Amino acid sequence: MKQTDNHILVIFGASGDLTERKLIPAIYNLYCRSFLPEKFAVLGVSRTKFTDEEYRKKVILENKHLKDNGSADKQAAFSEKIHYHAMETSDPNAYGSLKDRLTQLDISGNYIFYLSTPPSLYEVVSRSLSNVGLSNEEDGWKRIIIEKPFGYDLKTALELNKQLLSYFAEPQIYRIDHYLGKETVQNLLITRFANSIFEPLWNRNFIHHVEITAAETVGVEKRGGYYDGSGAMRDMIQNHLLQLAALVAMEPPVQATESAIRNERMKLFQSLRPLSPEDIEKNVIRGQYTSATIHGETVPGYREEEGVSPESRTETYVAMKFFIDNWRWSGVPFYIRTGKRMPTRVTEIVIHFNPTPHHLFVKNTGVMNQDNMLIIRIQPDEGMLLKFAMKIPGEGLRVTDVDMDFHYKDLADTYIPEAYERLLLDCIQGDATLYARGDAVEAAWQFIDPILKAWETNPNIKMYGYPAGTWGPENADDLVEGKHKNITWRYPCKNLSNDGIYCEL
Repeated sequence: MKQTDNHILVIFGASGDLTERKLIPAIYNLYCRSFLPEKFAVLGVSRTKFTDEEYRKKVILENKHLKDNGSADKQAAFSEKIHYHAMETSDPNAYGSLKDRLTQLDISGNYIFYLSTPPSLYEVVSRSLSNVGLSNEEDGWKRIIIEKPFGYDLKTALELNKQLLSYFAEPQIYRIDHYLGKETVQNLLITRFANSIFEPLWNRNFIHHVEITAAETVGVEKRGGYYDGSGAMRDMIQNHLLQLAALVAMEPPVQATESAIRNERMKLFQSLRPLSPEDIEKNVIRGQYTSATIHGETVPGYREEEGVSPESRTETYVAMKFFIDNWRWSGVPFYIRTGKRMPTRVTEIVIHFNPTPHHLFVKNTGVMNQDNMLIIRIQPDEGMLLKFAMKIPGEGLRVTDVDMDFHYKDLADTYIPEAYERLLLDCIQGDATLYARGDAVEAAWQFIDPILKAWETNPNIKMYGYPAGTWGPENADDLVEGKHKNITWRYPCKNLSNDGIYCEL
C-alpha cells in the first residue's frame, strides 16, 4: 500500500449536507481500514457557530450516514481527530485566523483544502488561501479539491481555470467527479486493456454503436431553484457522461500513470466532432417531465416543482448522438442520454457489436441475428453482462439470446469503497488520475457550449414533454440508426441478472 503522509484535511462548507453525508463517512471508513497516517486531522470550516465538541456530535456521534463498521471506542477515537473553526468564508481578512488554527493543530505542513461551497466562492477562497501563504509548498504539499460545476459555460470555465491557476499550480488542483471514483468506472480500463478478447474488437470494424445511459427516478426534489439554472446538460453530460465516454473510447495509455491516462482522455475530447447548428437540431433531443401517476401516486411535472419557473425551458432530459473523429472510431455513433423521473435508477455503458454479415439462423423471437451486447453496469447491481446467441435445445436450429453475467457483490470478502472514499485517498496520496484536468474540462465545454447557446438563441428548437415514470420523449428513438430494424435504445432493468424478464416498463 502506498504510504500516506501526515496531513490536515480542511473542509470549507463543513456544516453542509455533502460533508455530513459523504465526506466525513468516507474519511471514517479510511480510518477504520487503516489507510490514514498516524497523525492526521480534519478541520471543518463554516460560518455556523460550533465548538469542537458540538461539531463532533453532529458529524460523528449522531451522523446517521456513518456506517456501523467500527466500535464505539473507534468512533470516539476518530472524533478526537475532528476539529471546527467558525469563520466567514467570503471574508479574505478571516484567513489569518485559519492559518493560526492550522499551526495550533501542529500536525504537519501538508494541507488539503476541500471546497464544499457554492462555485461563486472558489475564487475568493483560493485567493485568500494564497494571500496568507497556504498555497505555498515550501513547508509541505498543498492541494485544493473543488466540486462541479467547473464553470457554467465555456467562458466561465476558462475564467475559473485562470483564477485557480493564479493561486495554485495545476498539479495542486483536484477537480472531483464522483462518477470516476466508482469501482465499475475504474474497471473500464482493466476490461479494455487487460483482456485480449475485448481490445482487438474495440474499434469501428467490430462495434456498431456505443450507448451510455444515466437515469434517475427522482425529480429535482428540493433543488428546483438551483436546477432551473443548470439543467441536465450541465448537471450530468458535460462532466459525468463525457468522462465515461472518454474512458470507453480513449486510446491505450503508454503507461498506467496519472499523466499518461489523463493525456489520452484529453486527446479523446479533442477528437469529438463539433456539432453544427443542423446537428444540434437533429441529433440533440431535450425534454421536461410532466405530471403523471407512478405506482398510484401523482407526482408533479417539472414546471410545478418548488422553485421552478412555470415557463421554464430548462431540460430534465437530454439524448444526443455524436461522433469521434479518429482512426479507431470513425463512423461509429455514440449515444448519450440522461434524465430525471425515469422508470428506474441506473447508469450503464452498452457496447453494441456489429451483427454477423450473413443471417443463417432465425432467433426464437423471429428476428434475424441481433447484435451481441456488452453491458457495463456502473450502478446499481454493479457488474457486467454479455449477451450472445445460443441454440435452443430440441429440434431445428432455433436461436435465443443468453446472458453471461458478473456481479461485484459475488467477490467474497472484497470491500468495495465508496466513490468519495477512493477519491479522497487518491488526493491524500497525490494521485490525480481520476480527477479532471483543467484542459480536459475546457475541451469538454468547447463541445457542449454550442448546444447551450443554440438552445438560448434558437426558439425553433423544440422542448419535448414526457410523462414522469417513462423513458423520455419518444423522439429520442429516432436518433438511433441500425443496419436492421428493431434497433433502439436499450431499456435497462434495475437488476442486471434476468435482464429483460423482470423489468420496469
